[in-house]
Amino acid sequence: MVNDTTKTYWHLFLAFFRVGILGFGGGPTVVPLIQHEVVKKNCWLNDDDFSQILAIGNALPGPIITKLAGYIGYRVKGIVGCVIAIIASVVPTVILLIVILEILVKYRDNVYIAGMIGAIFPVVAVMMAVMAYEFLQKSWQDLKTLKFIIILAIVTVALWLKVSPPVIIIATIIFIFVPLIWRRPKS
Repeated sequence: MVNDTTKTYWHLFLAFFRVGILGFGGGPTVVPLIQHEVVKKNCWLNDDDFSQILAIGNALPGPIITKLAGYIGYRVKGIVGCVIAIIASVVPTVILLIVILEILVKYRDNVYIAGMIGAIFPVVAVMMAVMAYEFLQKSWQDLKTLKFIIILAIVTVALWLKVSPPVIIIATIIFIFVPLIWRRPKS
């Protein structure tokens, strides 16, 4: 007989294993997959919590998949859940990397292999666009309209000027929180 704890560990493993196996291209491409597994399929987090965790995770160094897997695994089942989620998200990538690179090196001049690789990029672009749209919708609702437009304009200009994303994130945090600190009632 399988108890609920064992089921939860198994579901945690499967969720992040699927993300690891399907998250082609790393980084931003895995975020919609993680969101689907964690928010929509398993209901371990709601959209607001996931957005906050993602924002903080993006501000920290390192691969996003391991940061999200580690924190979500910890939140769901503690230290053991953290370890299971990280292992489940990394092992498929390592195995696939070895297998796929061997195949690509062996058949790199094959027209079909080149076409397969080229077909992946539009899929990733659509997944990113959908996620960006959902986050923009959420941001529009959470921030006052003028503040949202100002932040969007600043980020757009900063990206156009090729400012580093961490600098953009830190500047945005300062823009949002400094006025809040100054308005805080003094006791």
